[in-house]
Amino acid sequence: MKNLLALICFAIALATGVAAQTYPSRPITLIVPYPAGGPTDTIARVLAERMQATLGQPVVIENVTGAGGSIGVGRVAHAAPDGYTLSIGHVQTHVFNPSIMKLNYDVVRDFAPVSLIADTPIWIIAKKAVPADDLKGLMAWLKAQDGKATMGTVGVGGPTDVAARIFQKRTGVTFQIVPYRGGAPLVQDMLGGHIDFAFGQAATYLGYVQQRELKAYAVLQPKRWWAAPEVPTLDELGIANIDASFWHGIWAPKGTPPDVIARLNGAIREALADAKVRERFKAVGQEVWPANEQTSAALAAKQKAEIARWAPAINEAGIKVQ
Repeated sequence: MKNLLALICFAIALATGVAAQTYPSRPITLIVPYPAGGPTDTIARVLAERMQATLGQPVVIENVTGAGGSIGVGRVAHAAPDGYTLSIGHVQTHVFNPSIMKLNYDVVRDFAPVSLIADTPIWIIAKKAVPADDLKGLMAWLKAQDGKATMGTVGVGGPTDVAARIFQKRTGVTFQIVPYRGGAPLVQDMLGGHIDFAFGQAATYLGYVQQRELKAYAVLQPKRWWAAPEVPTLDELGIANIDASFWHGIWAPKGTPPDVIARLNGAIREALADAKVRERFKAVGQEVWPANEQTSAALAAKQKAEIARWAPAINEAGIKVQ
């Protein structure tokens, strides 16, 4: 009996080793839980294109949107742990969502972290027609609107939404919050004049601000943003401790073999070291994480720290999503 069990264990180990050596043998699907054209989709496509050169197989993007990104992420949580279904996600999908909505998966226990990818801050932007040239003027204009101004945000209870609600409480200004399924449709509505302003991922709006199609008023981080150093921080303007950014990572389903995770991590690290990839990320306002933090351990630690950090802020914002 012992010999039989030993033989079975050996066969399983051998099969796992062979699978890891031949991985990948078919296309890999990278789920993007937001619409095409947004910042998460953009960096996923740049990354996927470079990864497939290393892996020797196509990395196919599939946009699975809705419910603050939880539908697409849930697809990956319940996928086979074989390395052929991955998720790109960020601080909303893997930190905020479990605090504000009921999920049929656990964002920590049901995933195997692969690598940190890139980071971009949140900032306050507005349509060109808003008659204010700085944050003080914007706040005066908002007060004059008496709660009728509209502020767009991606999803309910995400970083931009929470930051906007804390901003309301700290400053006393009021406005209507309009949730969107993704950054791309929000941008189009702001350009069309249908939404007055937004708290959003800076990368989404950088090009429009540079072309003077939108106005930027403040960035939500301690230091000015390298991509738009002319835009002041909220701290500089007297509104402290509302710092938020959208850091991105790649996750696989729990139980994915360590050798497969290592293979994927290697492909990601090679992609992020590529000068052309880094330049394309920089062009859309994304800062690549340092090489020593492009690891599964660093992603796991970042996620854990952010969950602990944001729980009080979510409580302060008083957001409840059914």
